[in-house]
Amino acid sequence: MPLSIRRAGHRYRSEPEPGVRTAHAFSFSAHYDPANVSFGALLACNEERLAPGAGFAAHRHRDTEILTWVLEGVLAHRDDHGHEAEIRPGQLQYLSAGAGVSHSEVNAVAAGEPVRFLQFWLQPGEFGTEPAYAVRDVDLEAPSALLTPPGMLRRDDAALHLLRAPAYLPLPELPRAAYLYLHLTRGSLGFREADGPKGRGRELAEGDAVRITEGDALIDPTAGPDGAELLVWAMESPVAYG
Repeated sequence: MPLSIRRAGHRYRSEPEPGVRTAHAFSFSAHYDPANVSFGALLACNEERLAPGAGFAAHRHRDTEILTWVLEGVLAHRDDHGHEAEIRPGQLQYLSAGAGVSHSEVNAVAAGEPVRFLQFWLQPGEFGTEPAYAVRDVDLEAPSALLTPPGMLRRDDAALHLLRAPAYLPLPELPRAAYLYLHLTRGSLGFREADGPKGRGRELAEGDAVRITEGDALIDPTAGPDGAELLVWAMESPVAYG
């Protein structure tokens, strides 16, 4: 199907560590759905909720581009390449695991509140590279922003965008790509699936996602009463196996 809506409430949920609750958009760990293992170059989209002091102890990744967007609270990162940071809303964390990196992610204890964040795993275009790390500040007042400027990702045909709109106003124009993955991080969004009077109206609530594979399938996307904020992956090719 050219357009597929995936509701937040239908995701697979797990509690991998004490105080950690995860909602998985794709097959992950013990959950396996052969029809939902990836989309475009995306391997994972997890929404994580960490209680104060909870999190993931040091664990290892390889050949994965990992991007983290904090929605609430403060997330503390540490890895074995000497990087330490506390990530807050309005910042994008980028970790290219390359040939191998071990890192931990925990709720910064001093914050005293839960942490909620989205984490994406993207297949790189080259493997066995030197690990890389960066934190980017993002202007949350701007209607749109390219979160992954050219040269940042180790995949040339993928980019992550931020789109925002105030209440009842149109969303900025979506990027065009062979694969679009939209995740509504805040607010609500209405749109039509086709032009004309027969175009069916649809609505997205916070946490819902849309997967598009055949052109621009959102007609007149418009923010709801609380505005709308979306993260949008634009990708030109799928995951390569073998």
